[in-house]
Amino acid sequence: MEKVNWKVEGMSCTNCALTIDKYLQGKGLKEVKVNFIGGEVSFELDEQKNKQEISKGIEGLGYHVVTGEQNIAPRKKIFTNHFQRFAFCFIFTLPMMLHLLPGVHIHFLMNPYVQLGLTIPVFIVGMDFFGRSAFKSILKGIPNMNVLIALGAVAAFVYSLYGTFLSGRPDEFLFYETTATILTLVFLGNWMEDKSVETTQAALRKLAVSRKVMANMIAYDDKHEEHIFPVESTGLKVGDLLLIKTGETVPMDCKILWGEASVNEAIITGESVPVEKKMNDKLIGGSLLETGTVKTYVTAVGEDTVLANILKLVKEAQSEKPPIQQLADKISAIFVPTVISIAVVTFLGNYFIGNIAFSSSLLRAIAVLVISCPCAMGLATPAAIAVGMGRAAKNGVLFKNAKSLELFKSIRQVVFDKTGTLTTGHFAITAFEIEKDSGTGEEDFKRLAYSLEKYSTHPIAKAVVREWKTKNEVRWAKIEEIKGMGMKATDKEGNEYLAGSWKMAGQVTSDHTHNIYLLKNGRLTGTIDVADEIREEAKKVVSRLQQQGIKTILLSGDLLEKCNQVAAALGIDEVYAEQTPQQKLNKIAELNHIAPTAMVGDGINDAPALAKATVGISLSDASQIAMQSAQVVLMRQGIQQLPLSLGLGRHTYLTIQQNLFWAFAYNIVAIPVAAFGFLNPGFGALVMGLSDVVLAVNSVRLNWKKVA
Repeated sequence: MEKVNWKVEGMSCTNCALTIDKYLQGKGLKEVKVNFIGGEVSFELDEQKNKQEISKGIEGLGYHVVTGEQNIAPRKKIFTNHFQRFAFCFIFTLPMMLHLLPGVHIHFLMNPYVQLGLTIPVFIVGMDFFGRSAFKSILKGIPNMNVLIALGAVAAFVYSLYGTFLSGRPDEFLFYETTATILTLVFLGNWMEDKSVETTQAALRKLAVSRKVMANMIAYDDKHEEHIFPVESTGLKVGDLLLIKTGETVPMDCKILWGEASVNEAIITGESVPVEKKMNDKLIGGSLLETGTVKTYVTAVGEDTVLANILKLVKEAQSEKPPIQQLADKISAIFVPTVISIAVVTFLGNYFIGNIAFSSSLLRAIAVLVISCPCAMGLATPAAIAVGMGRAAKNGVLFKNAKSLELFKSIRQVVFDKTGTLTTGHFAITAFEIEKDSGTGEEDFKRLAYSLEKYSTHPIAKAVVREWKTKNEVRWAKIEEIKGMGMKATDKEGNEYLAGSWKMAGQVTSDHTHNIYLLKNGRLTGTIDVADEIREEAKKVVSRLQQQGIKTILLSGDLLEKCNQVAAALGIDEVYAEQTPQQKLNKIAELNHIAPTAMVGDGINDAPALAKATVGISLSDASQIAMQSAQVVLMRQGIQQLPLSLGLGRHTYLTIQQNLFWAFAYNIVAIPVAAFGFLNPGFGALVMGLSDVVLAVNSVRLNWKKVA
């Protein structure tokens, strides 16, 4: 299956997204996701389906597909946006609206033929957009909100034409002004809506901005002399050698071969304090070298870079719908037919039961059509999620799905792993002891420890590898990492070696105070002690969570003694120590049963627990499997953004609730008001557009709202 990601232009509401979604589902495509706010469409395509045919099908719905390949050229248009359409229509509509001003009465403007002449250009532009879109949506079985606008405008226009040419009393049938006003003000409302929705993407656009920069490529001639020449970053390939100097942007993800530098990684982490980088450290594309000069080689380009993957994950998460949106989507799907039915009932009720004049009854029915706003219900969730996730990404918090935002609202317990999560994970060897009867010398002991631990991802193992690195390592016949225990290896002679926690050595020693135990064929060879330091921000984070009424728990595979020391220093409420991965998993299940629980961890042994937790949270420097198991990744070094991630989750959900309340309340109040004749259709058209602006503005508040 091929994963296809397209940009689709022209989607303006949730009904547009539903139309495209229904079309793609009807084609038998899998994993269909449509995000109308970002214009993102993705799906999985098997070999039997034709991409070009699907693209043409979407074009046939009235949208333009940008595939990155040979795109179908969009129909050439005189107007490219709603503001241009509004400005054109306003020129013709304004003269008909002058009589609304106090003391202004221009007699010739009341002439039906003059009004018809002024209305025709507005009607043509309006039907070219609203009418075309409405007709195509009806053909595909999902009528969109443009059906309501088109029906209202056509009803007023046709009734006016009847009055002008057939009734003999044209003065009583002058609804041209209504037609022009509806179309003009809806264009204005749509433009305001587009600009408002655009602001919800502001934080994400800052990340997504094209970072096409010049890079200094290093090349060598036949005499092995070094030459440096400029190239565009878009032309780089994996393995290219680069020189990056002070003040320059890192063009793509790289690894340092030579030199040291201070690097500003705020684009990814949100942290402006420079990070010191040296040989073998990785540089993230888009970060900035503040001081220093380095020679690097490119490790990833294009869609494979860290920044590109973050953007991809955020966009995928935005296109997902949390449970709270499902009801709104169901209502949106039947909203247009329902409103048309209400408009018909309004006309019939006013004319036959209320004995209201035909023209007034028609005006009320038209007002019902144009005041109704299905977009508001569809926009409520995507707008809030776009802002929430954009702010999160800007501050180094990566949500992998929209559901986790909603789940954060109910979190009552946060469980921390110890090593690498509450502590820095930067261990140093403080002591080691070799058993006298083992027959192993110091150099051999260090060589064995290094050879075993180099295959482990555990922070303690990394300390051994860093300090005892040797070229003369042991070549193993077989080696594996046992989760929560340590390393197990067999050499070519069949000897079995173990390096890990006391759980591995419990049968041969009762001393459980060391960090690493090295065994050969079931006999203790020696022990290693390391020291770790508590993260600078840990106490503040724990304290802030407790102030919010969240219970803090330490869940670790480390010794009870060491876990209690960390818990006492940080004021953590509960401690569960010496836990295997299975025990961690069981404990998280147990805690989940008591109250919704978030788990923060970074190791392989944390992966099952992260997946089991209500919300799994991983650190960016965690093991790959831990990051894959988690729903949220903290991109900064450490946990300082944990309160922000929890707060953003809760407040984004609160914003969604507020938006949905407004969307439902607006329609519930506005439709009856229009049906009983308290609302002019022209004013209704403007209010309809403003209703979406209210949602967008409320969502944008998340950018500045205090959430942590």
